[in-house]
Amino acid sequence: MDSEREPVRVVIVDDDQLVRVVLRLVVDGEPDLTVVAEAADGDAAITVVDEQRPDVVLMDVRMPGRDGLSATREILTRRAPPRVLMLTTFDSDDLVLGALEAGALGFVLKDTPPPRILDAVRTVAEGNPVLSPTATARVIAAATGPRSSYTRDSSREAARKQLAALTERELETARAIADGLGNPEIARRLHISIATVKAHTGNLFAKLAVENRVQIALLVRDAEE
Repeated sequence: MDSEREPVRVVIVDDDQLVRVVLRLVVDGEPDLTVVAEAADGDAAITVVDEQRPDVVLMDVRMPGRDGLSATREILTRRAPPRVLMLTTFDSDDLVLGALEAGALGFVLKDTPPPRILDAVRTVAEGNPVLSPTATARVIAAATGPRSSYTRDSSREAARKQLAALTERELETARAIADGLGNPEIARRLHISIATVKAHTGNLFAKLAVENRVQIALLVRDAEE
């Protein structure tokens, strides 16, 4: 990131004080990032976001009172809202899926190594989604299970109609994403460059009118049910 730019302003939302302390230390240790506020629940998160107008919110999924999903939906109704990056331990996959549908740009596991969390903050600050292959695979599994409300509400025919607009290579890329592969793995599978994978993925976002890789994967799974 350009050293002349203002630091990315971050709000940390988690009901665990220790988690907040650790995340603040990690984020504030970077010259291009700064924590402007913390919150311990969803209601407090909405208040500090309105006051501080951050660039990125690191949002816990499950908290007492107003949870991260509800808070995210409220925050994203604001004019020029911040980017939301969800934090999860994967004991609340349905909430994560709901947050992604609401417009959150991605999620990271709480035990993700600090350098990757920092990269995730920078990535969403630029307006790009962050979904690790491992996390993607687990969310897809939760979303396509027999008790998933997403599966019940999905339309196979609608998904197939959307995918019909793709080229063969784009469809292959979408299927690889559905398998939880990252860009390097997709490049190896399809024998193409990473730059080409990124180009195909960008086309998928535009053609399928989705905002993240999980939504692409879910469309593929719906179509193939």
